[in-house]
Amino acid sequence: MITPEQVREKLSTVKYPGFSRDIISFGLLKDVKITGVDVVVQMTLATNDPKIPQTIKEGSEAALAQIPDVGRVTVRIDIQAPPQAPQAGSAPMSAGAIEGIKRVIAVASGKGGVGKSTVAANLAVALSQTGASVGLCDCDLYGPSIGLMFGSNERPMATEDNRILPIERYGLRLMSMGFLLDDASPAILRGPMVTKYTQQFLRQVEWGELDYLILDLPPGTGDIQLTIVQTVALAGAVIVTTPQEVALIDARKAATMFQKVNVPVLGLIENMSYFVSPSDGKRYDIFGQGGGEREAARLKVPLLGQIPIDIPTREAGDRGQPVTAADPANPVSQAFKKIVEHLTQSSSV
Repeated sequence: MITPEQVREKLSTVKYPGFSRDIISFGLLKDVKITGVDVVVQMTLATNDPKIPQTIKEGSEAALAQIPDVGRVTVRIDIQAPPQAPQAGSAPMSAGAIEGIKRVIAVASGKGGVGKSTVAANLAVALSQTGASVGLCDCDLYGPSIGLMFGSNERPMATEDNRILPIERYGLRLMSMGFLLDDASPAILRGPMVTKYTQQFLRQVEWGELDYLILDLPPGTGDIQLTIVQTVALAGAVIVTTPQEVALIDARKAATMFQKVNVPVLGLIENMSYFVSPSDGKRYDIFGQGGGEREAARLKVPLLGQIPIDIPTREAGDRGQPVTAADPANPVSQAFKKIVEHLTQSSSV
């Protein structure tokens, strides 16, 4: 007799295209029906790339065919692209890919102060060190920090057709509201303008051909996050937290938001996990221990990595050099290298 557990076990061998994680851990499987020896599985997928569901369907059918004595196998995939969201002063714009960009990954957190921008910056550099072409868009319009972290206050130029040219640093293409403001000038924006600027940064920047575009989102679940999940076909989201319960609660909210709109949560990164004293080598769990691991288990997503509090990492960031670029041998840099290995396959894109 064929069981649902057998079906899930076989489907867990099917990888999501371009990633090392399987379709079960992504939460794609919604229903399994077994009638005698015949199996019908129902999946839900948010994508605008027709190749992805076709690849998943073929892989799932091949995997399920390996169940002993199985009869007819049917794989149904419900494509649920994110809904439309209006731009300020224009007609609604449907969700879709950004021209020339293969995958868009959001780096998010529920709470500010967890080091999300540091994670986004170093994740982008670590991805580029694999040979991928990578862009980084600072979507935190009210508190942009990518310019500082990459040591640039350049003003972007524009092309003849009025498209914005990104700033290039450490092999990355960068865009941030910080490039458009003086250091002491705040961004005072109402909701419609926030939506407009967010769309301009994503679709009116001359990103060129990219394997990955990393989005550094502001904390919370406000206008900017909603604009992005409703108008951009995200490959997935990475949630950043600390081990502290107050951060984990808000990380849970951020993850739930993505899950509700069928954006895969690729995993959790626990930042500021611990501190190793340079004087005696003793480890101190300043914000608690094991919080990220417990939350990842609760959300049923991988814990991608644990990043310690590290003085050289802070110093490099203040100099405008992400530690992954400044010192690839640093333990934090090595941690980001492992995170990238978790996220991608050797044959990725």
